[in-house]
Amino acid sequence: MINKIVLASGNKGKLKEFNHVLKDLHVEVIPQSEFNVIDAEETGLSFVENAILKARHAATETGFAALADDSGLEVDALDG
Repeated sequence: MINKIVLASGNKGKLKEFNHVLKDLHVEVIPQSEFNVIDAEETGLSFVENAILKARHAATETGFAALADDSGLEVDALDG
């Protein structure tokens, strides 16, 4: 049996990576776009908060478990 998890992203690279990592666990990662889910607003104060917001949004909209990844660069010299 293959379990399905929604990826709260339209990033094809992330989709490929998650499917590769989870293949031995019999998990298929499906992009939220297959359910016509629009991106969640990233209103969190950190990358972790934004990932949680995105995953909760995708799970609520699809009824499936969801996962999300959020990252970026924080550069002190640029006040980031």
